[in-house]
Amino acid sequence: MLVGENIRLRALEPEDLDLFYKWENDSSIWKISQTYKPFSRHLLKRFLENAHQDIFTVKQLRLMIEREGVAIGTIDLFDYEPMHARAGLGIWIVQESNRRQGYAKEALRLIIEYAFFKLQLNQLYCNISANNQASINLFSALDFVLIGVKKKWNKSSNGWEDELMFQLLCE
Repeated sequence: MLVGENIRLRALEPEDLDLFYKWENDSSIWKISQTYKPFSRHLLKRFLENAHQDIFTVKQLRLMIEREGVAIGTIDLFDYEPMHARAGLGIWIVQESNRRQGYAKEALRLIIEYAFFKLQLNQLYCNISANNQASINLFSALDFVLIGVKKKWNKSSNGWEDELMFQLLCE
């Protein structure tokens, strides 16, 4: 468990199935996760059953973000590449009322420290929609640097959107 001042990051538990099912099937976030169909309870149960496997095996680590014992979101290291010591990073604070409270920033600080000092990663990266100013501000505040723009990368109801790639190197 990774513990901060206001939140903690913990492993997924079998008891998270109902919450996980609700969150993963929230179609309002499918655009962010590039999901196009609902997840079955069976598939999510299997995912949780295998969540104990380490990042070296499955190339991903998903943790729950908890505040006062209540899960408020998730944070992921994904596309772990051991040869090049890098991984992608994603975060989601579910309820609007928990956003802009510093929880995401604290969770990111904890996972960055874990990634660089425990996993010995050299770099982390994230992809953010160009119109997601809150996420751009969040990652920029933690010294992630814009390294590229993928033009017209994602299609949305408003047309094509650019996607920005940010990177943080371990210093």
